[in-house]
Amino acid sequence: MEGKCIKDSCVTISYVMLPEDANPAGNVHGGIIMKHIDMTGGVVAMRHSRSNVVTASIDSLIFHYPVFIGDLITLKASLNMVARSSMEVGVRVETENLFTGEVRHTASAYLTFVALDRNGRPSRVPPLILETEEDQRRNRQATARREIRLAEKNKKAAESKK
Repeated sequence: MEGKCIKDSCVTISYVMLPEDANPAGNVHGGIIMKHIDMTGGVVAMRHSRSNVVTASIDSLIFHYPVFIGDLITLKASLNMVARSSMEVGVRVETENLFTGEVRHTASAYLTFVALDRNGRPSRVPPLILETEEDQRRNRQATARREIRLAEKNKKAAESKK
């Protein structure tokens, strides 16, 4: 299976936040932003694997600033790491006030997706080609996060057998 570069699957997607996305005070619901993060990350994983994918985990979703009705959110997503059938995607959310032009880093998240074959079973994905020092740094950090996730998963599995 031939490897693919990070730049071949990264995406940038923008949405205007509307009244139906918010509470009566005009604050956009975190769940709406989470949905857009999941969708954007999924697009990256599908572009890389060229298969259906499912979300296996969402790590470190941190909201830095609120989002309001009328704001433009822009989600920038790219692959950080690829394993046999899983992929970690990093998503950065920026919010622009369309009246003032102010742009803020609103949220960031790391998501793990698993590629599925036509029978719904995990399937191999192409290896990731790391072209830059930044790609290598992000890949090392993603690998460390994966090790922590797997250790936690194994710990919970062992506890449930007791």
